[in-house]
Formats: sequence, structure tokens, C-alpha cells
Amino acid sequence: MKAKMFNATHIEGVLYQHSLERKESGPNSAKPGTVYISGNIEITTDNALVNIVPVHFTYVTETTAKGTANPTFATLMNIVNGTYGSVMKDGADKAIKLRIDSAIGLNEFYTDREGKETLVSAKRNEGGFVHVVNALDESESNRNTFDVDMIITGVTVKEGDPDAGTVDKAIVKGAIFDFRKSLLPIELSATDSRAIAYFEGLEASPKNPVFTRVKGNQISETIVKTITEESAFGAPSVREVKNTRKDFVITWAQTTPYEWDDEGSITAAELKDAMTARETYLATVKQRNDEYKASKGNAIAAAKPAATTTTVASGGFNF
Repeated sequence: MKAKMFNATHIEGVLYQHSLERKESGPNSAKPGTVYISGNIEITTDNALVNIVPVHFTYVTETTAKGTANPTFATLMNIVNGTYGSVMKDGADKAIKLRIDSAIGLNEFYTDREGKETLVSAKRNEGGFVHVVNALDESESNRNTFDVDMIITGVTVKEGDPDAGTVDKAIVKGAIFDFRKSLLPIELSATDSRAIAYFEGLEASPKNPVFTRVKGNQISETIVKTITEESAFGAPSVREVKNTRKDFVITWAQTTPYEWDDEGSITAAELKDAMTARETYLATVKQRNDEYKASKGNAIAAAKPAATTTTVASGGFNF
């Protein structure tokens, strides 16, 4: 397997708002009494303050694994205590400018939907290094990027709807890897007509996966459209319609995909091992969910873990 799997995101902009909290680990934790910060910060990456990209922090401690002071903890603490301002609390002029180098992760959990347990795997920026900056990149498109190695197993083209303000796009399905080289099934998008044609032309499938590197931009915006309807008499009717768009849009792909079983790529055996490890992980997530429901008096008997979205099949790779 490749020595390094690309999985990086870069977010820079103005602090919009946050839900960070200073906490302390309990007596039954691995390190009781450890002070840490968890929660989300939201960064508006464009000058219009419309594209708001969240970053999640699960467990940021005062010191690093090497015992040195953790600068990210100090920065987040200044956000928690209000030393650094945000758009929503203090206004855009007083909001701190930040640069965050993070990675794509998955927020995964089981939920009941119409009486059926369903696995939710939501993409998010997970952790990373946070820096205070004096100025932002002049190009807004450089402020919300991602760069990943991806195994593509399918491409579906979805037609846009002019009335809804959507465009044609290719949904690129497959998987990426985190820093532990754990498999993360995801879907990305491509909206440029040339990109759509390229990904369709790969003819990727579970039996013919394509391993390549792609880059793009994170879109996370809510556009408010005002609709005015004139009246036969009196004042016109005015209403607002909100259109929320969240997507990871591919804007670049390397010219030649990686060769399978190459030293700088991945072997079929290694990929199957990663899929097996994911099944084990999801079984653990399912077990925790069952235990939580049981503690609430809503246990559902299960002889075995529920089926997951990852299946190790001899005929192909289904994520």
C-alpha cells in the first residue's frame, strides 16, 4: 500500500460561529481528569460570508503526545473564552481570521428511519491544525479545498433543475482513506461538463475500480432568494426561499490513475483487508448503538450485527 494516502483539506477564512466546549475526562476514561476541547467551528471562506465550512474537533488536549504545549488547544481556548471574535457574536470586522489544515472524516451512527435502522455516514472536516492569520488568500477558491486519493467504484450523472437552481453533475462514488489508512466510503461530485465526461469515461465499477487522486472545493452555502408577488390591490406579497447546498466538488484529477498492485498504489488483497477492518468497525458502532438504546429501555433484540454498507465480495469491491 502507498506509504502516504492523500487526504487533506484546507480551510481559511473568518470565524463565523462555534459550538466548542472545554471539558474534562471522567473517572472511568483512559486518562481521568484530562482537560480537552470538543465541538465545531464554522469558517466563512468567501468575502460575501455565504460559504460557511464547519470543522469538527473531537478531543483536543492542552499538550501533544510528546508532552509539549499544543498550539491548537490554545487557539481554540481563545475562541471558547471570547478572546477571538466571531461574525455572529462580534460582527465581521472583529471576527478572527483562521487557517485550518484538516482532513475528510466520517461522522457515523445508526438511526431509526421509518422503523428501520440505517447507517448514516456524513462527511466532515475532522480535526487538524488551527492557525491565526493576518490575511486570507486573495483567491476565494483556494480557501476551501480538498485533496484525496480515491478508489472510484461508480459514477452516476444527475440532471440539474433550472427551477431549483441546480446544474448537471456526476456523483462519483467510492472510498478514501484516513491517516490510519482506514477505509472511508464517500461520494464526491463533478459539475464541469469536461469533468463529467472524464469520470463517465473511466467506466468505473465494483468489478473495475479506478484508483486516482482528485482535488476540489468544499461548498457549504445557503442562498436566500426574495420572491415578490404583486397584488391587485395593496402591498405586494414578499417571501424568502432558502436554498442550502453542501457538496465536495471535484475540479482536478491526475492525468493517469494509479496502477493496481504497484508499490505506489494498493493491492486487491490490501483493499479487501481494509474492507474487512471496516466491517469490524461498523459492528462496533452498531453494538454501541444497541447498548445505548438498551440503557434507555428501548433495546432491540439482534442475533447478529446489522448489514453494513461495506461488503467484501469476491466479484468486486462494494463500498
